[in-house]
Amino acid sequence: MSIRVLVVDDSALFRKLLQQKLEKEDDIRVVGAAGDAMEARSMIKALDPDVVTLDIEMPGMDGLSFLEKIMTLRPTPVIVVSGSAQEGAMATAKALQLGATHCYAKSGVGRTIRDDDGGELARLVREAAALDFSSGGRTAGATGIAQTNPLASVPELDWKSSPSLIAIGSSTGGVEALHELLADFPSNCPPTVIVQHINGNFSKAIAASLDQNSPARVMTAHHDLKLEPGIVAMAPDNSKHLTIAPSVNDGFRCVLRSDDHVSGHRPSVDVLFDSVATYAGQGATGILLTGMGQDGAKGLLAMAKAGARTIAQDEASCVVFGMPRAAIALGAAREILPLESIAGCTFAYRRKAA
Repeated sequence: MSIRVLVVDDSALFRKLLQQKLEKEDDIRVVGAAGDAMEARSMIKALDPDVVTLDIEMPGMDGLSFLEKIMTLRPTPVIVVSGSAQEGAMATAKALQLGATHCYAKSGVGRTIRDDDGGELARLVREAAALDFSSGGRTAGATGIAQTNPLASVPELDWKSSPSLIAIGSSTGGVEALHELLADFPSNCPPTVIVQHINGNFSKAIAASLDQNSPARVMTAHHDLKLEPGIVAMAPDNSKHLTIAPSVNDGFRCVLRSDDHVSGHRPSVDVLFDSVATYAGQGATGILLTGMGQDGAKGLLAMAKAGARTIAQDEASCVVFGMPRAAIALGAAREILPLESIAGCTFAYRRKAA
């Protein structure tokens, strides 16, 4: 069965170009194209599309306001299609916070909307279509998870109430989750590093959006950035992996590496977590949030084996339970917590006395 897509864009040219990209695929069918929010609302009711691509820079009712209405009245997977200029990037960051599942840049470095995107838009549509919004925007997944127990011989350490370093991985639904999580971080939180799977055109805008919502200082990482208390550093783009290494004096610094993709991604959560396991060990805390696929599961296991505290977001609070589910199945997560509890438990943790 084909994935049914509604294209919403105020430009007739962009509607045509987006439709042409999608209809090259045998499993995707564009069932309608709307030029504004009013027309799109009628088409959503009449056509019941599986996925909506939404231009958020439209006249009349802007895309952000329309997105809020969609998520409130008729939850549907929405891919934000936007320019990567500063204004468009900031609006895209807000859209992801409001519940859009993915973002797609109309243009990028060395690419315009007319150019071949390597199937990126089609891939995003397929991922969005896999989400089950009939259950409140969450994916329906089996609750029973067969787990291995590779940590049976690894003793639970008496972790400090505040770790020396926090590493976070997330993907689909992650921007929304990071907004909620980082809002509960203290301003003097331990140095924190994040890999969020996202189009690199929007990384700076997303970091700026998170910074506005968090007591800590959120920024995109750069090579050799000293990781200090109160600093949250997010992987900057899709050209390099984010890792950590010891700083010259003490603590840690960011290291950006232009290696090949790992677990299908660059930056990869596995690569980040592996470096944290190597250099921060039992002083670190690893947190794996909502996301599609398995990136981060093996890295979280490496952290757990090194003595770190490891946390996976629970199924009920995930938009997509894929990444946490994979980590839990490996036995990598020492704790499985709802999103709203993760920050509080991270900074107030005490192991129960024996």
